[in-house]
This record gives sequence, C-alpha cells and structure tokens, in this order.
Amino acid sequence: MNLFYRHSGNATAKPLVILHGLFGISDNWAALARRWSEHFSVYAVDLRNHGQSGHSDDWNYQVMADDVLELFGEQSLHDAVLLGHSMGGKTAMRFALDYPLALSKLIVCDIAPRPYAPQQREVVNALLAVKPEELSSRKEAEARLAQGISDQGTLQFLLKNLYWKEQTNGEKKLAWRFNLAVIDQKLDVVSEPTDSPAPCLVDTLFIHGEKSNYVTADDKQTIPRIFPNSHFLSVANAGHWVHADQPDAVFEAVMKFAE
Repeated sequence: MNLFYRHSGNATAKPLVILHGLFGISDNWAALARRWSEHFSVYAVDLRNHGQSGHSDDWNYQVMADDVLELFGEQSLHDAVLLGHSMGGKTAMRFALDYPLALSKLIVCDIAPRPYAPQQREVVNALLAVKPEELSSRKEAEARLAQGISDQGTLQFLLKNLYWKEQTNGEKKLAWRFNLAVIDQKLDVVSEPTDSPAPCLVDTLFIHGEKSNYVTADDKQTIPRIFPNSHFLSVANAGHWVHADQPDAVFEAVMKFAE
C-alpha cells in the first residue's frame, strides 16, 4: 500500500522515518519533525487505515511493516533511523526484526514487544457513538465525543482526525480519517506481541514516560532477548504520549542516539 507521508529536510541527509500510534496521524509529529529536519531527511508517515493513507480490511503489524518497506523502496531509503510510538513502535519493531539491513538505528517510544491486555475499547465505543456523517458541524461532533471522552487532551487528539469528506453528489459530510470499522473489528491486533525466533541486532533505544506503565521493569529484563543491543531512557514528567509531554527531551534523546 502506498503510504501518505510528509517529507522535510535535505533529501541527501540520513533518513529518519516516524510512525505514529493508534488514532494518530503524521501531523502529530510535525513540530519535532521540523526540528529534526535540520539534521535528517524526515519522513512522517500515515500508517494504513490512518490519516491520508489507504484503508484496508487487512490490518496487522506484518502488513503495516511491509507497507513501510514499500515506502523505503519507493524513496530509496537505506541505513535509516526508524522511530515509532506505541502502535507505530510495534510496527517499527516488526520492521526491524524482518528487515534489519534497512536500518542503522531503531527508536521505540513507550511500548514493549510483549502482548498487552486489550485496550482502547472505551475510546472506540465513544468514537462509534459520534456518527459524524449525521452531524452538521465539528462543534456537534466534539460535544457528542465528549460524552464518552472526558480527558481534554485525548478529545482534541482524536478530533484532529475529523474532516469534511466530499460525497459523490458534491456535498460534504464529516468523517473520520481513520478506518473506524476495521479498527473496531480488529482492535485486539494492537495488543499482539512482536516476536521472532532470531534476535534483532539493530542498535535500539527504548524511550518511555516515567509516568507511563507501558514499559515496566520486567520489560527491561526481557526486551534484550529480542533486541540485545537495546538501551533505555526514562523521561521525567511524561506519560504514554512522551513526545507530546516532553518534546525537548525526546528531541535531544533522538539527536544523541541517532546522529
């Protein structure tokens, strides 16, 4: 699948490819991408069923990793730094395990390769209740979504995916950019483990939020079995969205590790 991406920086510089998390879009990383583009050739990607990339009933970490490989081929990327957050981090790990020679470094933000308990069901149910095609304004959609999502940060993050979609008759209706139907049906895919019979020797940095429980002390003991060349960085005063909570710390960490 051809993935939508936002490119910035000098095309001859080392590639830095960024993969967002569930319900995310490439634009979530725009501010950091601009800063990194002074040093790298940055590709902020929309994964399948998200943003402006295509929708498909096939949705799992293998097909998402293969989509990224297709992008690497189209753009002739090699010795790249691959950075992924949450779902994007799982995709990045799958890519590194399958195609290690394409990478110079791997950076995984606030996720481990282990299986997780099913998550985000309440968010999906809240999104399903919005039915944006029935509404006449973004304000109405926000009010309806707020009935199921109380956290303002999460609410605004999700609303970035709302847009006016042109219909065959020329009219426009509100719609979600992500493929909510498939995400609803296959939500458990996001919780699946990332594993391999052979370890990945790519130099890897695991960045995690100090206030997040996505990467635990036990994870730090087991991750080196799969990624033996792994390093860990805990970011103070940051939760799961570590890059949004502490962008300067994430910027510096990537610069120090990737250059």
